Amino acid sequence: MRRTRWIVLGGCFLAYLFDALEIVLLSMALPSIRTDMSLTITQGGLLATATLVGIGVSSVLGGYIADNFGRKKALLASLATFGAFTAAIAVVPSFEVFLLLRFLAGIGLGAVWSVVSAYVVETWPEQHRGRAAAFVISAFPAGGAMAATISGWFLPDWRLMFLVAGTAVVLPLAIVAIFFAESASWAAEKAEGAGEVVSVRDVLGSSLRRRTLLGTAMAALALFGYWGAMTWLPTYLTTERGLASTSVALFVTMVNVGMFLGYNGFGFLADHIGRHRTIVITLVGVALTLPIYALTTQETALLWMGPLFGAFTAFFGLFGSYLGELYPTRARATGAGFCFNVGRGVSALAPFALAGLAAGIGFQGGLIVCAGFFGLAAVVALLLPRSSTTADAVVSPPLSDPRDGAAATV
Repeated sequence: MRRTRWIVLGGCFLAYLFDALEIVLLSMALPSIRTDMSLTITQGGLLATATLVGIGVSSVLGGYIADNFGRKKALLASLATFGAFTAAIAVVPSFEVFLLLRFLAGIGLGAVWSVVSAYVVETWPEQHRGRAAAFVISAFPAGGAMAATISGWFLPDWRLMFLVAGTAVVLPLAIVAIFFAESASWAAEKAEGAGEVVSVRDVLGSSLRRRTLLGTAMAALALFGYWGAMTWLPTYLTTERGLASTSVALFVTMVNVGMFLGYNGFGFLADHIGRHRTIVITLVGVALTLPIYALTTQETALLWMGPLFGAFTAFFGLFGSYLGELYPTRARATGAGFCFNVGRGVSALAPFALAGLAAGIGFQGGLIVCAGFFGLAAVVALLLPRSSTTADAVVSPPLSDPRDGAAATV
C-alpha cells in the first residue's frame, strides 16, 4: 500500500500537470491567437468559455466512467481525449472549429480532476490526505509556470506550441497505463455491489442533496472568480499595466510560484486544523488580496503581490480532498466531480463576462468584481459540514439509504 500511495501521488501529479498546462496555454496564447485570427476580445473570451463548458459536461461523463468502469480507465480516457484535441489545434482552420476543439478538449480536462482526487482519497490515510491531495492539485500552478515558460519559447507560433503540448501527453498516458493499479477501494466496492450503476441521480438523492448543492455553489462562485481573474491576467498586465510580453511571462510565473507554495503550505495546515476551516481561510484571503493586486500600479510591488494573491488560491487544491470525503467510495468521483466540474462549467461565463466588464470598467474593475465572488464562496463554504471525515463509514448501505447522510454529517 505504501508503494502504491507514492506511485499514485507522483502519477496523478504528472497527469494534472499536463491538464493545467493545456488550460493555461490558451490564456498565454490569446493575444497571439486574436492577432492571427483577427478575433475580437469577446471571441477570445469565448475560446476560454468553450473549454470550461466542456469541463462542465465532464462533471457527468467523467464521474460516471470512473465510478462504474474504474479510476484507471477513466484517467487514461481523459488524458487521451484532451491530448488529441489539443494537438489538433495546430491545424485549426477557423474560429468555429477552434471553439469545438476547445469544448471537446475540455471534456477530457475536467475528468482528470475527478479521477485524481478520488485516487488520492482512496490510497492515502486520512491524517495525510489533505497535504497529499493539495500536492497533486499543486500541479496546476506548476503547469501554469511551465505554460508561461513554454509560451516564451514558442509564441507567436501558437499552432506549433499546441501541437507539441498535446503530443507530449503520451508521457503521463504511458505512466498511468504501465504503473497504475486500479483503486483497491473502488474494486472492493464494485465487487460488493456488482451490477449497481452509479449516476448523478445518486448524489442528488435526499441523503446527499444538500451537500451536493452547497458544494456545487461553493465551487461555482470560487471558480467564477478564479477563471475570470486568471484568464485575462496576462492581458491585464499587458494592456493596463504596460508590461512587455517577456515581463508578463515572469509575472505570471511568480503568481504560479505563489500558488504552488500556497497549495502545499495550506495542505499541511488543513491536516492540522481541518480542511473545511482552511478552505474558508483561503477564500477570505484571496477575496482580500485580489483587489490590492488589481489596484497596485508600482511594478515591483505588483511583482511581489502576485505570489501572495496566488498563495491564497490554495482552495483549488483543497477542494479535492474535502469534496471527495463528503461521498461514499462508490459515488466519490461522481459526487466530487459533479460539485467541482459543474462549478467549473458555470464559471465558463467568467471569461466572457469579464471581457464585457472590461469594456466599461476596465480589467482592473473586473478583477475587483471577481474578488466579490471569492467572498460569496466563503459564505457558502460556512454552510457545509465542518468535518468531512469521512463518508467511507457508510459505503456498505445502498446510496439511497438515509444512513448515508446521517453517518457522514457532522
